[in-house]
Amino acid sequence: MKVTDAAFDQDCRRCDRLSGFLQEVSEQYPDYFARPVPPFGDPHAQLLIVGLAPGMHGANRTGRPFTGDHAGILLYRTLYECGFSNQPESVSADDALELKNCRITNAVKCLPPQNKPTTQEIRQCNDFLHTELTAMPPGSVVLALGKIAHDAVLRSLGLTLSKHRFAHAAEHDLDPFVLLDSYHCSRYNTQTRRLTDDMFRAVFQRVKTLLEN
Repeated sequence: MKVTDAAFDQDCRRCDRLSGFLQEVSEQYPDYFARPVPPFGDPHAQLLIVGLAPGMHGANRTGRPFTGDHAGILLYRTLYECGFSNQPESVSADDALELKNCRITNAVKCLPPQNKPTTQEIRQCNDFLHTELTAMPPGSVVLALGKIAHDAVLRSLGLTLSKHRFAHAAEHDLDPFVLLDSYHCSRYNTQTRRLTDDMFRAVFQRVKTLLEN
């Protein structure tokens, strides 16, 4: 089914390397989604979560951000615990999961080789993120999962990176919304305890406080 969204183009083939890689992946795994992965959730939500890019056996397989691999386990459980979803797990793109006042997207919509997009590929995808950010209502919160997502948000708005440095739980007033940072909920970060459940939950509690105020 073709996805229609002003902040997304399912037929995008701007990046030759990514397009070629997706073709290889689709041939190796014919049942995988293996296309640009659309944002998930309410396009008018006050919370926008920005990740890096689809994972090979996660979003690239299922067609939904942070779904099908380790990175989504902590994210969706925390969203549920903090009242942003109706269930604690995201299993597939057609399950019963619904986000509440929340939308999830990626800085890069296509699976990159070795999970490492180039700077140029991030820039090529930046206007989709720009569309999402400029459509957000006043008083919203953008949660960047990791430095690459943080930098992509700033670049999409034409802001200087050095004036808004990434740090876990750091806040940046980018009127009309606040940019809040978190370490990425990757397997590496959670298993090394760089990011704990309590640390991640505290970030979302801060999101709730910002939205309530």
